[in-house]
Amino acid sequence: MPFREFVSEQRRDLPILTTTEAYAGKTYIVTGSNTGLGLEAAKHLVRVKAKKVIIAVRNIKAGEAAKAEIEAVTRNYGVAEVWHLDLASFQSVKDFAKKATASLDPINGLIENASIALDRLSLAEGYETTITINILSTFLLAVLLFPKMSETAKQYSTLPHLSIVISAAGFAVKEAFDNVKDDFLRKTNSPSEADMGARYPLSKLIQIFAGRHFASLLSLSKTGVAVNLVNPGLCKTALSRHGRFLLRMQIVTAGLLLGRTAEMGSRTLLHGAVAGKESHGCYVSACEIKENQVPD
Repeated sequence: MPFREFVSEQRRDLPILTTTEAYAGKTYIVTGSNTGLGLEAAKHLVRVKAKKVIIAVRNIKAGEAAKAEIEAVTRNYGVAEVWHLDLASFQSVKDFAKKATASLDPINGLIENASIALDRLSLAEGYETTITINILSTFLLAVLLFPKMSETAKQYSTLPHLSIVISAAGFAVKEAFDNVKDDFLRKTNSPSEADMGARYPLSKLIQIFAGRHFASLLSLSKTGVAVNLVNPGLCKTALSRHGRFLLRMQIVTAGLLLGRTAEMGSRTLLHGAVAGKESHGCYVSACEIKENQVPD
């Protein structure tokens, strides 16, 4: 996307649904919803009369604080629930999916918002932590909950949505991708070959590739579930809180200059959760399908 178009889009006042019809009575899961985009999306879902909103977080105490904030702002009580989900642990993902499948009926939306930005190499489940959290566990959760969402579509004659929160920053790391594409998991684990400066946007590019392929394998006509890739734009959030000083300064500075508020960015997450069938497999940005912005 040309820089001028990016700036113009960043400054747009994005639309938000003010009626409850699209969300009322439905059940949503939002990962990473104790802060930033996830918190604001959960807050909106509670506000528009969702039946249940699962705040899926690693830190239960932070999740309870988020729930208290949501209830204080919306005055809607008993809707938000805090569940433990640690994307750095495959077992935690499996436990969460088992609980959700058994106790949530229906599951109308899964907003996979949780991500991490690191600039030093560490491992989780034998893989570089960014890759484990942003890619492997994200898609593991999608695979494990998809049957329940497809069952929801058939049983309730509705259109559930799996929304993966990606970033247009992924489109700017062709060289980083070219360096790892032939042996992706090994090279991203290697201290000598890993480019941690480009790791977060690289993980977002892989999310885009994987999400589009995932959607192509699970056709809407067979499953009844819409899979879309949601870009909230550059937002002022605490994404860089786990990085070192230089990474934090870079992200914070960019946010100060051009960033949306987390609330404004969350509006595209909400749009993705109720978008039409035509959004299946597509890149959604600024509350619109923007396939024209996807590079060849």
